[in-house]
Amino acid sequence: MIDVKQAVNIAVEYLKAFYPHLKQIRLEEVELSDDRNFWFITLSYPDESNITILPPSKQYKIFKIDVETGEVLSMKIRQVQ
Repeated sequence: MIDVKQAVNIAVEYLKAFYPHLKQIRLEEVELSDDRNFWFITLSYPDESNITILPPSKQYKIFKIDVETGEVLSMKIRQVQ
Protein backbone atom coordinates (compact mmCIF):
# COMPACT_ATOMS: atom_id res chain seq x y z
CA MET A 1 0.00 0.00 0.00
CA ILE A 2 1.42 3.39 -0.98
CA ASP A 3 1.10 6.54 1.10
CA VAL A 4 0.41 10.04 -0.18
CA LYS A 5 4.09 11.00 -0.50
CA GLN A 6 4.77 7.95 -2.63
CA ALA A 7 1.70 8.70 -4.77
CA VAL A 8 2.91 12.26 -5.39
CA ASN A 9 6.38 11.03 -6.35
CA ILE A 10 4.86 8.46 -8.73
CA ALA A 11 2.74 11.17 -10.38
CA VAL A 12 5.72 13.55 -10.77
CA GLU A 13 7.93 10.84 -12.29
CA TYR A 14 5.13 9.77 -14.63
CA LEU A 15 4.65 13.35 -15.83
CA LYS A 16 8.41 13.79 -16.32
CA ALA A 17 8.52 10.62 -18.44
CA PHE A 18 6.24 12.31 -20.98
CA TYR A 19 7.47 15.90 -20.51
CA PRO A 20 11.14 15.65 -19.47
CA HIS A 21 11.77 19.37 -20.10
CA LEU A 22 9.40 20.50 -17.33
CA LYS A 23 11.19 22.24 -14.48
CA GLN A 24 8.51 23.88 -12.34
CA ILE A 25 6.12 21.07 -11.41
CA ARG A 26 3.93 21.92 -8.43
CA LEU A 27 1.66 19.85 -6.27
CA GLU A 28 -1.85 21.35 -6.25
CA GLU A 29 -4.17 18.77 -4.69
CA VAL A 30 -4.26 15.27 -3.24
CA GLU A 31 -7.36 13.20 -2.60
CA LEU A 32 -7.95 9.64 -1.45
CA SER A 33 -11.08 8.13 -3.01
CA ASP A 34 -14.02 7.39 -0.72
CA ASP A 35 -13.40 3.65 -1.09
CA ARG A 36 -9.68 4.25 -0.29
CA ASN A 37 -8.60 2.42 -3.47
CA PHE A 38 -7.18 5.35 -5.45
CA TRP A 39 -5.09 8.47 -4.97
CA PHE A 40 -6.01 11.46 -7.14
CA ILE A 41 -2.98 13.73 -7.48
CA THR A 42 -3.20 17.10 -9.26
CA LEU A 43 0.03 18.64 -10.53
CA SER A 44 0.57 21.94 -12.33
CA TYR A 45 3.30 23.39 -14.52
CA PRO A 46 3.72 26.61 -16.53
CA ASP A 47 1.92 26.70 -19.87
CA GLU A 48 4.77 26.94 -22.34
CA SER A 49 2.46 27.39 -25.33
CA ASN A 50 1.57 30.94 -24.27
CA ILE A 51 4.69 32.65 -22.95
CA THR A 52 3.47 36.21 -23.52
CA ILE A 53 1.07 36.20 -20.58
CA LEU A 54 2.46 37.59 -17.33
CA PRO A 55 2.34 35.77 -15.04
CA PRO A 56 2.26 32.64 -17.20
CA SER A 57 -0.82 30.52 -17.07
CA LYS A 58 -0.65 26.95 -15.79
CA GLN A 59 -1.51 23.54 -17.16
CA TYR A 60 -3.00 21.00 -14.76
CA LYS A 61 -2.91 17.20 -14.85
CA ILE A 62 -4.76 14.85 -12.54
CA PHE A 63 -3.44 11.35 -11.93
CA LYS A 64 -5.41 8.35 -10.72
CA ILE A 65 -3.07 5.97 -8.88
CA ASP A 66 -3.91 2.54 -7.49
CA VAL A 67 -3.28 2.54 -3.71
CA GLU A 68 -2.21 -1.11 -3.63
CA THR A 69 0.12 -1.28 -6.64
CA GLY A 70 1.18 2.35 -7.26
CA GLU A 71 0.18 1.94 -10.91
CA VAL A 72 -0.90 5.11 -12.71
CA LEU A 73 -4.31 4.28 -14.15
CA SER A 74 -4.93 7.61 -15.84
CA MET A 75 -3.47 11.05 -16.52
CA LYS A 76 -6.05 13.63 -17.54
CA ILE A 77 -6.10 17.32 -18.33
CA ARG A 78 -7.79 19.23 -15.56
CA GLN A 79 -9.66 22.37 -16.54
CA VAL A 80 -9.70 25.08 -13.86
CA GLN A 81 -12.71 27.35 -14.02
